Amino acid sequence: MADGGGMYIEITPNGSKYWRMAYRFADKQKTLALGVYPEITLADARRRRDEARKLLTNGADPGAIKKTQKRQAKIAAANSFELIAREFHKLKAPMWSASHSTDWIKTLEREIFPQFGDMPISEIDAPSVLDAIRSIEGRGAYEVAARTLQRVRSVCAYAIATGRARHNPASEIKGALAPQPKVQHFAALTEKELPYFLRAVAAYPCYPLTKAATRLLMLTFVRTGEVRSAKWSEFDFEAKLWLIPAERMKSREPHRVPLSRQAIDTLLVLHPLTGHGEYLFPSRTGNGKVISENTVLKVIERLGYKGRMTGHGFRTIASTYLNGVGMIRPDVIEAQLAHVDGNATRAAYNRADYMEYRTAMMQFWADTLDAMETGIKLPKWMDYEPHALDYRTAQVIPMRNKV
Repeated sequence: MADGGGMYIEITPNGSKYWRMAYRFADKQKTLALGVYPEITLADARRRRDEARKLLTNGADPGAIKKTQKRQAKIAAANSFELIAREFHKLKAPMWSASHSTDWIKTLEREIFPQFGDMPISEIDAPSVLDAIRSIEGRGAYEVAARTLQRVRSVCAYAIATGRARHNPASEIKGALAPQPKVQHFAALTEKELPYFLRAVAAYPCYPLTKAATRLLMLTFVRTGEVRSAKWSEFDFEAKLWLIPAERMKSREPHRVPLSRQAIDTLLVLHPLTGHGEYLFPSRTGNGKVISENTVLKVIERLGYKGRMTGHGFRTIASTYLNGVGMIRPDVIEAQLAHVDGNATRAAYNRADYMEYRTAMMQFWADTLDAMETGIKLPKWMDYEPHALDYRTAQVIPMRNKV
């Protein structure tokens, strides 16, 4: 069925109908696809035919131009910001903790992909990035805005390194952002406030798993996420050790945590409740997940310590108190906190685990918490220290050989 100007409908044996336009270019007979009928109406097909005729009049091959446009669209789709971001995430995820990896990609899915995720990364400009970041700042989420900008910057830098972009628009908007409010550190109680908090926790009639999680945070000062996702298979009761695998650690290094008598007692009380399963602290919904990160925080808030204490605050309290003892080497405390040395060279040479020293320190800390809670005399570190520590070599010296 012809319509004029070379346009006609081609009907296939299965009944499908396609708009086509016959034309000649460079002394060759060619056919241009104009679309599928009835999705493309007669009026739409005629408009496309007329546009193709104009190209012919100007000496251009409409078929060749259409192929070029399709090829460019395919390349652009392959080089979209979202595709490159997911590629970068897949590359880096094995080096990140599971929680950071999930947070990293979800931030972009929530804040950036809806804004310009489908755009070719080479076409994203500074104003586009600025609009997205300012919309986050507009909610008062300044830290989220800063993290998001850093992630966009990393993706664009990766695109430059892989030859898919020439500039980094996320690096061009620093002067246009609002100044960040002063960073608020994790809230933590003072030494004087801690005894009252410990007594409040002991007396609080909460869910047994919640109380056990709070106790383990206090007794081990690991991160909240490391407690929440703890598995029974990670605990060696005979050796009194908790081995947290690298994939669950922020540092991406396995971490050995010596367990005090009080920590073991907490686990023994918990075991009849959840020891039949994989996790120490499974969610009550029974969906295979663990308790939420807000579980401990809600207890703290209900005890009246909202804004004054956090789950992470237990680490701050322990570090402050143990450093204040004055006789415990800071490296030992840092090893227990699993802090990463910012100096890569120094960290490479300082692999000391201080396990025997840390074991004594953790029992000292647990006994200190008990003494604070019950109001008895605080223990002295000199009664726990198993060895003198040579500050030059990080080696232990038996006390009997100490001059």
